Order: sequence, then structure tokens, then C-alpha cells
Amino acid sequence: MEYDERLARFRQGKGPRNHELPCLVETCQEPSVLSAEVKPELFHSEAKTQSTDRAMDLGLAEDHFSRPVGSFVASDIEQLKQAIEECKRLILELPEHSERQKDTVAKLIHLRLKLQELKDPEEDEPNLRVLLEHRFSKEKSKSVKQTCDKCSAIIWGLIQTWYTCTGCYYRCHSKCMNLITKPCVRSKVSHQSEYELNICPEIGLDKQDYRCAECRTPISLRGVPSEARQCDYTGQYYCSSCHWNDSAVIPARVIHNWEFEPHKVCRSSMRYLTLMISRPVLKLREINPLLFNFVEELVEIRKLRQDILLMKPYFITCKEAMEARLLLQLQDRQHFVENDDMYSLQDLIDISSGRLSCSLTEIHTTFAKHIKLDCERCQAKGFVCELCKEGDVLFPFDSHTSVCHDCSAVFHRDCYYDNSTTCPRCARMTERKHDAPNDSPEPGS
Repeated sequence: MEYDERLARFRQGKGPRNHELPCLVETCQEPSVLSAEVKPELFHSEAKTQSTDRAMDLGLAEDHFSRPVGSFVASDIEQLKQAIEECKRLILELPEHSERQKDTVAKLIHLRLKLQELKDPEEDEPNLRVLLEHRFSKEKSKSVKQTCDKCSAIIWGLIQTWYTCTGCYYRCHSKCMNLITKPCVRSKVSHQSEYELNICPEIGLDKQDYRCAECRTPISLRGVPSEARQCDYTGQYYCSSCHWNDSAVIPARVIHNWEFEPHKVCRSSMRYLTLMISRPVLKLREINPLLFNFVEELVEIRKLRQDILLMKPYFITCKEAMEARLLLQLQDRQHFVENDDMYSLQDLIDISSGRLSCSLTEIHTTFAKHIKLDCERCQAKGFVCELCKEGDVLFPFDSHTSVCHDCSAVFHRDCYYDNSTTCPRCARMTERKHDAPNDSPEPGS
């Protein structure tokens, strides 16, 4: 009998013939024979070559992935399932941390990959799909370090088709796309560009009817049937599929407590905070004006921003500055050349770490150097203190100057405070208005 001949070759320590390899997988259908006859030989302590060992375990060798000619996919799947079960049994019976156990684990992984490939064959999927305001783009990367946001399973890029939303970076298998219920977070950012400014506004698990705030899966604090995980940003509770214990800086804690320690948030909050982090939507002087009394770095940054706004008129009227594109040095923080009171969460994080102070001081120095030293046209737009008529040319962003709020004239700070009741330029402008001829007709003329 052909089967007995192959078993006899196993007892003699000989590998199977090449034409027998596809048939050896079928032996997994007879676990009783394997356990009675093959298993003692598998655990034989005699030293054998690595190639012989690999050929003996379940009869799987380099060509065990090849599909027998004329067979159906269904039969291949059944054979692979039986081989996987036999591999799992052998792993438990083999000595722990042994080389044979490690080889069997490797074979188990390969078999499962092949089974997944047969279950989910790569088809001609479209490159772009639109679903719930997501714009999914087909990925070409073969990385296996991604995780599906829908089923929480690993994405095997080598054998599976997967997509990423270009808006919120939601990743999922192609087969999971029809199961998605979460709309794109970017649409929320576009329509609701504001943060939750209350610290962890918890409403209680009972108010959620003991269900996940997002997918409505039953949850409880005891983990039965599913663990309830709280999002520190929304204050609500989520299941383990919607809350992966990601950490993020919470805007409300930063604004009220100047606290930058990351806290655990759900997946949707994580994406929302990631997309919002660079948006200047925080008006600190309205939300928490006392923050400037306790954080010196904020006062310094506000002064630098005010100076840059005073420098901006010089640059937009200077040909050399426009050609040099000096203002583009702040292209990542466009709001710095538009106002001095709006901040993004990234601004506050960089202020706390000291990075923003260093970079903004360097940009401020470059701008001041162009106006005061490098460009003659900008130098000609300076002021001479009309109160003392001494000293160098003054500019409104100099630290020792003061600016008249009515006519924007620049003076030495000490001179302006000593003569704050009178501004020579304002006085001249008022006198000219009185001396100007009255063009209105006389009464009765």
C-alpha cells in the first residue's frame, strides 16, 4: 500500500519523494494514524538534517503552497485547515523553545497566510472608493504593521487588499469596507472646528444605557461582555474595538491647567485631535485670560507675534522682501501674520517645550535685520522721535519705543510717557484741519 510505504520511509529517516508532497498534506485527514505511527518518529531524538526535519513535519516542504492540478479551491481550503489543526496539536506536544517547535510555528504561520489568501483572493479592486464621506485610496504598500480600524486585525499587505481614507487616515481591509459605520472625521473638522473645552465631561455609563457611545455594543466596567474604556476627551465610554487606549494631549487640560500629559482617548477622538492640532481655533484671552499671568512663555510669544504684525506692512510694500519671500518662513503658522490672539494646540505644545520660542525669535531677528540693516527702502520708513529729536531711527517694533494709537507715530518710550498728553504729529494734523479753507457755502449765498 502506497501509504504504508511512505510511513516506512519516515521510520528510516528518509524524506518523501517530490511527487509525494501534495499527497502528504492529505495525511492530516487521518489523525489517528498520525498519532499512532508518525508521532513517535517525529519525536525521535536522533540528529537529522534541517531539510529532512522540515520535510517530515506533516509532509510540508517548499512546494506545499502549490495547488494540485485539477483540484478545487474548496478542497485546498479543507486540506489547509486540517494541516493547521495538526500543526497546532504538534506545537503543544513538542518541547517548549525547541528548534522543532519553532519550525512548526513557522509552518503554522505560512499555512494560515495561504489559507487567508485562498479565502480572500486579490481581485481587481478600484483605486478610489467613497463611503460615508470617506475617500478611500487603495494602498500599494506591503507593510504588515498596519491594523484594520474596523475588525482590529492585522492587515497582511502581501496578500490582502486594503484602503486608507485620504481625509482621516482610517485604514481597513477591502472586505471590511461594507461594514463601516463611522463617517469621516475630516467632515466634522470642516463643519465643527472647535474643541470640547470641559475637562472629561463624563455623563456616566448608565446614561449611555451601558453601551458603547459609538457602535452601541454592550459594555460594562467589569468587562462583561466587553470592557468599558473611557475617553478623556469626550468623557464617554467605548468598547475595545472603538477605544484602543491611544493617548493624546487634551486641549481642555492645556488651557485650564497648562497640563500636557497625554491621556487615553478613543479612536475617533484620536483622529479628530490629530486633524485639529494645527488649526488656530483657541482664543486664549477669551477662554482663560489668567493664563498669561502664570505662563511667562505666553507673554513672550505674544510680544513676538505683535512685532511681526508691525513688520508685515514693511514686507508687503518692499520689492526685495517679496522676492526673498521672507513671510514664507511662517507658512506653517499662517495665523501668526494675521493676528496675535489665536493659537493652535500645536502652538501651545511647542511653547511648553520651548521650540516655538527659539524658532520665532530667530525669525523675528531675520525680519528686523532686513528692515533696519539690509534694505534701504525699509530704513527710509523709520521714525525720528519728535519729542527729543535725538537718537537713531526708530521702528514700531523696537523694544524701547511707544506708538501713538491715533497717528501711529513712533517715539522713545520714556519721552512718550513724559509727554503723553501731547503728540506733535497729532497736534500738527489737528492744526491743519482748522487752518484748511471751509469750502461749504455761506448761509444765504
